[in-house]
Amino acid sequence: MIAPPGRTVSFAEAFWTWCRVAALSFGGPAGQISVMHRILVDEKKWISEERFLHALNYCMLLPGPEAQQLATYIGWLLHRTKGGLMAGMLFIFPGVVSILTLSVLYAEYQHVGIVQAIFFGLKPAVMAIVMDAVLRISKRVLKNNTMIAIAVISFVAIFFFNAPFPVLVIAAGTIGFIGGRIAPARFIVIKGHQASGAASDGTHDPDPDVELNSIAPSWFRSWRICCVFLPLWFLPLAFLNATLGSSSVLFQEAAFFSKAAVVTFGGAYSVLVYIGQQAVENYGWLKPGEMMDGLGMAETTPGPLIMVVQFVGFMGAYRNPGPFSPIIAGVLGSLVTVWTTFVPCFFWIFLGAPSIERLRGNRLLTAALSTITAAVVGVILNLAIWFALHTMFKTVTTTYSAGLRLQVPEWTTLNVTASAIAVLAFLLTFRWKCSMATTLAVCCVVGAVLFELG
Repeated sequence: MIAPPGRTVSFAEAFWTWCRVAALSFGGPAGQISVMHRILVDEKKWISEERFLHALNYCMLLPGPEAQQLATYIGWLLHRTKGGLMAGMLFIFPGVVSILTLSVLYAEYQHVGIVQAIFFGLKPAVMAIVMDAVLRISKRVLKNNTMIAIAVISFVAIFFFNAPFPVLVIAAGTIGFIGGRIAPARFIVIKGHQASGAASDGTHDPDPDVELNSIAPSWFRSWRICCVFLPLWFLPLAFLNATLGSSSVLFQEAAFFSKAAVVTFGGAYSVLVYIGQQAVENYGWLKPGEMMDGLGMAETTPGPLIMVVQFVGFMGAYRNPGPFSPIIAGVLGSLVTVWTTFVPCFFWIFLGAPSIERLRGNRLLTAALSTITAAVVGVILNLAIWFALHTMFKTVTTTYSAGLRLQVPEWTTLNVTASAIAVLAFLLTFRWKCSMATTLAVCCVVGAVLFELG
């Protein structure tokens, strides 16, 4: 039942709902966004479809993990700054605890086999969850041949030619902005709301069913946000430099991941290669192959996939403890990495959200964001295929003329067990319509049993 006009969501109700979202936040950004949409739009009806997609598009344009930023944005809409802080922090809390625990086990006891047995079945299950998200977003956005063509071109560009994600976003936004002037009916598929509170077709705006935050952007407010969050971001770096020196691994991690927080457009998948290369080849924080171990932990625990950086920070400090014991250094490195990764995320949302909300009725912006969303469908499909290939096969990368790049599976390396679990996950998700929690739990148990038997 849709809530009556003017309903206010209590802070306590929001708290327990965000706890539920956090507990189910498996499957990388696509799966996490799907969870939020299912709970907040379909079930709770706290936010409309159009407003959800409008917020998602803004978060897609930001550096950092878009799912965590989307949670922060919606939390801000519901309860202003305290709501954004609560939603964003709860979203990452299970992941922080899980990755820290697994990092200690990995570094101190090397019981990787135990970890693999527990999570062996989850990787194939995540494939089904991500594909479900691809289909859900496609149904909402690919409403005409133009949007389908944008999605196809985006997929071809990133899958075959390794096109950078920011380039795709800028190109899609430009095409949408121009297309909104020339043929608005084909490019405005995410219907933005008018500033007056009425939908563009004259019907009642669905958002007033729940009271949402509305703050006018101002230079004074932006200045206050900067005065709070910039010191929170950079004072820890100054403290580490003053107490441990610039050669300390903790300072180096804080500085590196602060830079990554600014340049990591496109979410976790688009930056994992960059972070892994720097951590292995430049800083020596990880050994070759360990980045994939960390990625496996992040993929099979709740929270943003970017939480793999916490594993990197732990291992780097564990191996270069300085004046601390290895475990204490690892924990400190883990926390420093999390801090410098996520404080900027809150900063971007609280700084920009009022302006983005003010622009919801702008038709050209809506056309640009609609086209970006269509391009993102192609990007997520690329991630789903990449994930499937690396879960079920060993792959080799072959480069052809004109920059064409293909990841070709070695068919003889098919992982029969992982493939069987993937089939089970797809049946649970698409045929039997099981919840995400049920799918993950069943695949986890089946995977652990098969891992031990194998």
